[in-house]
Amino acid sequence: MIEGKNLLDAKGVSVDFRINGKWLTALYNVDLAVKPGEVLALVGESGSGKSTFATSVIGLHSKNQARVSGSIVLDGHQIIGASDKEMQELRGVKVGMIFQDPLSALNPLMKIGDQISEAMEVHDVYPREKWENRTIELLKEVGITKPERVAKQYPHELSGGMRQRVMIALAIANEPDLIIADEPTTALDVTIQAQILDLIQEIQKKKKSGVLLITHDLGVVAEMADSVAVMYAGQIVESGSVEQVFENPTHPYTRSLLRANPSEDTTGDELYVIPGTVPSLADMDHSKDLFLQRVPWLADLAQEKVSDTPAEIEKGHFVRGNAWKDFSFPDEKTSKKKLKKW
Repeated sequence: MIEGKNLLDAKGVSVDFRINGKWLTALYNVDLAVKPGEVLALVGESGSGKSTFATSVIGLHSKNQARVSGSIVLDGHQIIGASDKEMQELRGVKVGMIFQDPLSALNPLMKIGDQISEAMEVHDVYPREKWENRTIELLKEVGITKPERVAKQYPHELSGGMRQRVMIALAIANEPDLIIADEPTTALDVTIQAQILDLIQEIQKKKKSGVLLITHDLGVVAEMADSVAVMYAGQIVESGSVEQVFENPTHPYTRSLLRANPSEDTTGDELYVIPGTVPSLADMDHSKDLFLQRVPWLADLAQEKVSDTPAEIEKGHFVRGNAWKDFSFPDEKTSKKKLKKW
């Protein structure tokens, strides 16, 4: 880890996918940074581009079907343009990823212990004679009570929560500086969700790792994150500390997300639903604020061009688009209620 520098420093990152012979932009001019020991939450609806960004950081996009431009520096190493060999050396050591669906991410034909040992073998961080003990230690560390038995089992023999714990063990096997958690609790029940999130937070504090937490759950963000970046249609529309963004939400999308988050005393009649959906790639004009077309009283403003340079409305708090700080929202019932913590 390079002291005094960001673990992850992404600037002007764009991703284009080849679809039916055409190049369509999924991610546009994204700037994000994660400091050592920081938890940065990347939030937004499904289809906003969160996982596309994460996949860019670990270099998993197909070079034939995707173009990644800009700069992604991971602990001093430039990711964009790196060779497959260079990326293999970085994955697992500099960055570990907890995938959204462990059943599809784990090898169904290999025992759990063999998969963890293989991760150590690839990177040669631990000598062979320590692999078995290290595997058992990792399984204990992620809260598995019978690690010797689990190490001999296959992924399909484990529950969803157990598989997610194994994914976390794999992600931290070589003690990476940055952990990317991509919707790590999506398929789990509420009780197990809380346990998994507690576990990630515990590991992050113990190892002083940086964490990029990808989620749509604002309660999780309020509880775990230091900073937050709000993504919509492949663009960062607002970013800052959790306190800044939650106490002074400025972009219409951020305000809509917070308004749509139910609190303990929300009734069915009061539940707010954001109208419309995230536009398809073919309909994205990144020179405009793409969210405005979904909000009836802002639709006229959706035709305006917006600056690519986010405005700093207070120190460390940025918003993309028009001068939202002084804008009046006539049909909005802004709520300052605290988010319910998971």
